[in-house]
Amino acid sequence: MTFQPIVVGSGLVAWRNLQRTLPGQLEAFAQGAEQMRLVSHFEKSAPTLTSADAVVSDRQVLRVALGAYGLQDDLENRYFINRILAEGTTASDSLANRMADSRYQRLSTDFSLDGLSRLIGILPSTAEDITDQFTQKSFASAVGESQPNLRLALNADAELERIAVMDVSNDAKWYMIMGDAPLRSVIETALNLPSSFSQLDIDKQLEVFREKSQKTFGVDEIDELGSGTRKSDVIDHFLLKSQLNEGQSLSSQNIALQLLGA
Repeated sequence: MTFQPIVVGSGLVAWRNLQRTLPGQLEAFAQGAEQMRLVSHFEKSAPTLTSADAVVSDRQVLRVALGAYGLQDDLENRYFINRILAEGTTASDSLANRMADSRYQRLSTDFSLDGLSRLIGILPSTAEDITDQFTQKSFASAVGESQPNLRLALNADAELERIAVMDVSNDAKWYMIMGDAPLRSVIETALNLPSSFSQLDIDKQLEVFREKSQKTFGVDEIDELGSGTRKSDVIDHFLLKSQLNEGQSLSSQNIALQLLGA
């Protein structure tokens, strides 16, 4: 039987309740029959995954591989994923490097199947990270069935922390966030940026992100935004802004219905 996450309340209240029970709920979810079956199969198969064909030809492996990066919607796009994996990220013009969504680059880098890298295939430590990420993302997806914004909050909680500790420049970290669609949506909402913002020049977007972050949270460094109370502030802002936007939308709909019925 699959464990169903328990979410009490909505918005920020639901987030607080979920945080208090998260360790126990995540553990119960990981012990579910389907989750254990998929993770076990992936771990056993990992040493044999030395080509893109080997990954995409095994549906269970592919489910874990894509789910770990939040790319499960591409499960049926096997030719596309095969190319992402086979071309790798060593060549600057590879498909993964040309994708606006940086999650494809992470997938291709971690699997290292282009034949050009120093290693071919998945390292044991990487395989473990992938299954851990798959479980976390799967749990978040289950939560999102009833509360989509909590799924985004869970993802942001993990991804902000992951990016914050990376040994790259602050601008590079911002570009990673900008290239991760689910994480970007959380940051944009938290900073009250319009949806049309993404149409600006990429360098201008970076400038605005940093300025708005400094004004809203007092810092523009991702290593600070991705840890401690400031990470909590980012998620709180996202959930509160989302609730406000949804409330305004409902109010507008009610007014329109009243006018139609007048």
